[in-house]
Amino acid sequence: MTARALMFMGTGSDVGKSLIVAGLCRAMANRGLKVAPFKPQNMSNNAAVAEDGGEIGRAQALQARAARRQPITAMNPVLLKPEQETGAQLVVRGQRVGSMPARDYFKKRGELLPQVVAAFHELADDTDLVLVEGAGSASEVNLRTGDIANFGFARAANVPVIVIGDIHRGGVIASLVGTFSVVTSKDRDMIVATLVNKFQGDPSLFDAGKAYIAELTGRPVFGPLPMFADASKLPAEDVLALDAPRQASGGRLTIAVPRLPRIANFDDLDPLRAEPEVNLIIIEPGSPLPRSADLIILPGSKATRADLAILRKQGWDIDILAHYRAGGRIIGICGGYQMLGQSIADPDGIEGTPGISEGLGLLDIKTILAPVKTLGMVDGFEIAGGHPITGYHMHMGRSQGPDCANPFAQISNLPEGACSPDGRVFGTYLHGVFASDSFRAAFLGGTTSGLIYEAGVEAALDALATHLESHLDLDALLALAQPLEIV
Repeated sequence: MTARALMFMGTGSDVGKSLIVAGLCRAMANRGLKVAPFKPQNMSNNAAVAEDGGEIGRAQALQARAARRQPITAMNPVLLKPEQETGAQLVVRGQRVGSMPARDYFKKRGELLPQVVAAFHELADDTDLVLVEGAGSASEVNLRTGDIANFGFARAANVPVIVIGDIHRGGVIASLVGTFSVVTSKDRDMIVATLVNKFQGDPSLFDAGKAYIAELTGRPVFGPLPMFADASKLPAEDVLALDAPRQASGGRLTIAVPRLPRIANFDDLDPLRAEPEVNLIIIEPGSPLPRSADLIILPGSKATRADLAILRKQGWDIDILAHYRAGGRIIGICGGYQMLGQSIADPDGIEGTPGISEGLGLLDIKTILAPVKTLGMVDGFEIAGGHPITGYHMHMGRSQGPDCANPFAQISNLPEGACSPDGRVFGTYLHGVFASDSFRAAFLGGTTSGLIYEAGVEAALDALATHLESHLDLDALLALAQPLEIV
């Protein structure tokens, strides 16, 4: 069988690689091709559960959805989940294999290349087209030795490369031309085109810029591709997405979320952001949690004890307790759920130095972290209102205590989560519950627009595909995809 592949690298992070690959997955699927996304190595604390039981980056799960297929671990064989400033959890083919300092990982990552290439060929063996996403910047020549994410993979698998630049940031000509200047000649030979992304205004004004890039690189230039207005309607993977305003003020219900340093699975918040009557505010370090908030959500965390210490350092613990005393509601999701309890113990040093941390004491539970990770898609119902919910588990640890006798939900005939006796504080290990429309509507107390969240995601993916078809020559782009002979 002959498949084709094309790789998209960037001049930097957040230039739009993930979004473009997602849009191309939907556009090519609309053309009748069997498409698969692939990212050799990803670094993100926003992950998703794959059909075969492991975890992959959230962007690859969205890209798989765009391709109208189920996500599998082969689509993102190496996932790094930052736990500390200089270290991360290593996930290979969906399963945690341990944690290590960044220096150690960079020494050993080259050993993972055979598994990465094998995963790629596994996808290609059952696919017409594999769309590959690089990581970070293609021109980080200081990290080239042992690379498995960008040119190291492209050359090992013989996949042609399109380099994407972000004109919205400025300096797009220098960043694209500069990439050709700093990479090796063999890496440069893998580049078949460039693409200018995130343009605003009259595209004809960049005609001279395109000509200049083409002249200096000797490669065709796609675009400029205008900004995609509905990008905020799609789940984001990079925590940089939290920097962008997603909901204007003026909603009837204000929800405050402290931005923890190791915030994880923050797309839990997307359905709430999408509600026109909800004013969801991400509170940056140095700012207090607003007294006007109707609800505080403690999000997931990849380093719960460390983030709890930062939460206290910011004084947010005082704000949370004051909010509760004033009659407010508080929700904890995954790591946030653990923080709401009496204590969090990490006897094996799963997330750092072994020890025990005092929790916020708003739920009568205690948590013990353990090396075995709980992963899986689940469905059930929320107990207070009986509303059906779907979500997924992705956590390391077990929480037990008296408040677990008053669970948040029932999953497979088992209790899940915990609620305080007064019902104003609850915690759950379930990610993604706010995408369940009837539960979200009831939870918001009627402050809802009747939004059908998942339908909105599908509509945004279709709009993204149309956007790419309208502004890029996808026939010419597809012609650059390299045929792969799969034995």
